[in-house]
Amino acid sequence: MKISVFGTGYVGLIVGLCLADFGNEVICLDVDEQKIEKLNQGICPIYEPGAEVLLTRNIKAGRLHFATKAKEALESAEIVFVAVGTPEDKSGNADLQYVYQAAEEIASYIDEYTIIVNKSTVPVGTAKKVEQIIANTLQQRGKSVPFDVASNPEFLREGKAVGDFLNPDRIILGVSSERAGEKLKKIYQLFERSNKPIVITDTETAEMIKYASNAFLATKITFINEMANLCEKVGADVLEVARMMGKDGRISPKFLHPGPGYGGSCFPKDTKAIAATARQNGVPLTLVESVISANERQKQIAAKKIADRFPDGGVIAFLGLAFKPETDDVREAPALVMIRALAQNPAYRFRLYDPQAMEQAQKELADLEDRIIWCHDAYQASEKADCVAVITEWFEFRNLNFDRMKDLLNQFIIFDFRNIYDVAALRQAGCEIHQIGVS
Repeated sequence: MKISVFGTGYVGLIVGLCLADFGNEVICLDVDEQKIEKLNQGICPIYEPGAEVLLTRNIKAGRLHFATKAKEALESAEIVFVAVGTPEDKSGNADLQYVYQAAEEIASYIDEYTIIVNKSTVPVGTAKKVEQIIANTLQQRGKSVPFDVASNPEFLREGKAVGDFLNPDRIILGVSSERAGEKLKKIYQLFERSNKPIVITDTETAEMIKYASNAFLATKITFINEMANLCEKVGADVLEVARMMGKDGRISPKFLHPGPGYGGSCFPKDTKAIAATARQNGVPLTLVESVISANERQKQIAAKKIADRFPDGGVIAFLGLAFKPETDDVREAPALVMIRALAQNPAYRFRLYDPQAMEQAQKELADLEDRIIWCHDAYQASEKADCVAVITEWFEFRNLNFDRMKDLLNQFIIFDFRNIYDVAALRQAGCEIHQIGVS
């Protein structure tokens, strides 16, 4: 099948790579000429385990191509996936300008039946708006071309996106015609052998499923974080609380891991977008609104733990800058929010290290450059620091040489914001350790 993908960001690139690996002929479009040039050379622009292997394999097989011109990307395409950015605007809504631009471009070139699939995370009703834009543009061209607009939301976790695409929990196809549903099912028919459900629904329901899923997961994270804060006050152990909650089949242990708040490209943006949609429709989502506020507060609470211990400032080593392991994404990352909160006091200096996110973090923290030392590993970050704050649970941070770290630090103090260390063992070694939700 001939497929085009508009956008080579995180979602678009993974979609293009995986669909090409399914044996389809795929061409991915992006306006960034430098990025496209690198992709055509087999250079992956993002850090995502497995992506570079798929990129190399499918370019070599001749199934995967990259372009900067819409006309070239749309030539003979049967299905077009729209995976462009939908950033948050000033009011908290999803900014759909790139989705609408893609719709106009697609309508400017298609000449035979085409299915346009929204893969971007978009508010309820976007498919209908895209359909109207395409119809209007075709009318302006004086063309009568049949088409369908569908919604096929993605459920990809950064750091595990390739695996998630190749082993999905479910596939949602929001369509307005049987023809579109049958054709889209063929793309994913290999999953039917492994009993992965392919669910056909209308576009509005498909769009809502994506937002509702992310909002619920964000709620679970925020819930256990608030329980952790209470546990600290009353002397309970949130790790045991979370473990026993997870034994309840109605709850499950997933996403019940306390920490300094969620970040990334999805949860912050999507919770705000669905809350904005709800307000516009006169149905305020008070629970989701509370989750958004509580999550931002959690990042400040984490920063305050350090500030309370070092009220006069100090040198703070941060281990982990990405919002989660196995990605270089620092969007809404707790570490960056915490650094900025502490940086309001000019007496703080920072030694920073992350296995993959250094380049992205340097861009985001450029205005604090004179107060930051960028380090090549956890031990360099610890040199002459007053404490270490572990923010992202990269595997390499789980088995640090604490004897070495003790010698490097001014004081053997660790803020374990992911609760990955054995508190009793570290305290026996003379460490002052602070965790989330544990006394």
